[in-house]
Amino acid sequence: MRTGADSAMVPVPAGSVVLRDRRSRRSWAVGVAAHQMSAHPVTQAQYAQVTGERPSTARGDRLPVEGVSWWDAVRFCQALSQQEQLVPAYRLDPDGEGIEWDASADGYRLPTEAEWEHACRAGTGAARYGELDDVAWYRGNSEGRLHSVGGKQPNAWGLFDMLGNVWEWCWDVYDAEVYGTYRVLRGGGWFDEHWSCRASVRRRSHPTFRIDDVGFRVARSVSQ
Repeated sequence: MRTGADSAMVPVPAGSVVLRDRRSRRSWAVGVAAHQMSAHPVTQAQYAQVTGERPSTARGDRLPVEGVSWWDAVRFCQALSQQEQLVPAYRLDPDGEGIEWDASADGYRLPTEAEWEHACRAGTGAARYGELDDVAWYRGNSEGRLHSVGGKQPNAWGLFDMLGNVWEWCWDVYDAEVYGTYRVLRGGGWFDEHWSCRASVRRRSHPTFRIDDVGFRVARSVSQ
């Protein structure tokens, strides 16, 4: 991703992860292929460079973009892929309401929640990849506001802000039978208590929802 300084894509090795849903008490194992993930959430400067828009409530080039819906994040991925002459990962219906993921495409996309959790854990089985105050901005240390990306310690694979700062949209539908089109959010945010900032915590929201503690990061598939 070449949309500004410190915007490298980080290689994430193949592996597997067990996802758990506290509400339904289900757990299920998912294999994860090798892929790339952005080192930190998309910043306001990056979002503006690609889309020409600055939707965030707080303002700062190095702050994570927030106030973006799942659909906004998808459109960013499409625009960035086209900007870098990559094959877009998504096929959108003309009405803008339907979407398909082309798994063979080399363009930018949202991570699946299995990819996200696998990347967050970075080869460990722990709920966090370090002491919370060292790796995340959350209610206990954020002073009630967003912080610039990369200000806390990364995990072992070089990924920053996987926990805290902003929740991150993932590709997956949360539970279609119960919540319809609601999509998965991961990671916890600057306003959350410590228990929300764990690798396994799942949140859900409507794909049109926008709020000041939700952002996203991008991923890319790699050739096998």
